Amino acid sequence: MSYLEQEILEQPDILRGLWDREKDRVCALAEVIRERAPRFVVLAARGSSDNAARYGQYLLGAANGLSVALATPSLFTLYRRPPRLADALVLAVSQSGQSPDIVAVVEEGQRQGALTLVLTNDADSPLARAAEFVLPLHAGTERSVAATKTYTASLFAIAMLSAALADDAEMWTALQSVPDAIAQVVTSAPAIRQASERYRYMEACVVVSRGYNYATAYEIALKLKELTYVLAEPYSSADFQHGPVALVERGFPVIAVVPEGAVAAEMLDFLKRLREREAELVVISAREEALKLAQTPLHLPAGVPEWLSPMVTVVPGQLFALGLTLARGLDPDHPRGLRKVTLTE
Repeated sequence: MSYLEQEILEQPDILRGLWDREKDRVCALAEVIRERAPRFVVLAARGSSDNAARYGQYLLGAANGLSVALATPSLFTLYRRPPRLADALVLAVSQSGQSPDIVAVVEEGQRQGALTLVLTNDADSPLARAAEFVLPLHAGTERSVAATKTYTASLFAIAMLSAALADDAEMWTALQSVPDAIAQVVTSAPAIRQASERYRYMEACVVVSRGYNYATAYEIALKLKELTYVLAEPYSSADFQHGPVALVERGFPVIAVVPEGAVAAEMLDFLKRLREREAELVVISAREEALKLAQTPLHLPAGVPEWLSPMVTVVPGQLFALGLTLARGLDPDHPRGLRKVTLTE
């Protein structure tokens, strides 16, 4: 078994451990944030962590009423023209905590007197040392180059922080059920791997969703690009209809993430239009109406709240990318040209 597969399968236990070890710390951090009352949040990240930040942008806005922006690290490094951060919460997300440009964002936040918090799998990293507060992810060593368990741990940590800031018992109860939902998904690993073999010769595709799962579209597309070398482009379903839909012709592959919740009806209507164009649909959903439209349906457990769904919906995408990697005769643990830690200025 590859490291990648092992780490995908570890995710339920990783999230349970993060809950047990860090819930109290998260509640204490939320109290500090409430006392300091930042006017807005700046999220700094790269790669898969940047996709986790996209999730944070939706969740902290929707559940906590915060204005949230993604940082532009080149303003801090290449251009040396950092924006004003004094009234911000600077929240950095990084599996390794090594990238100099993300460290620079946090250091500048500290210099300006902002509240700085880092979510990282290495609590002794340069990024962790640069921040006022650190929330470790406790994902263990991630030996596969493609991030999986650190990604879902980052989402889970952001969700814990949101629940604590909202001081909402129902959010906490719902969050505690996520590891069990992921455990249900990973029992389908052999079937998802087999289903992916249909796409062995796929050269390009799009991955679409909306809302909280905009982040999921980006993360699944990243996994396909880095592991299978397929040109996989992520889109909001709304943005895709503003021009890129012209790409779709008979047999064009579209991977669609259709969660339960506010976006479901719009996504279902969108899938019907894609089916009329004879697209090849891979659908990740718990909604039977959506799954029936797919040539390749990938089932999710029902009842996962939309705000938590990205932690669950991404797992079939991870398994699909793993299966396609193996079907194409590639090494899932050593993608060409990549290293585990990427340093960008």
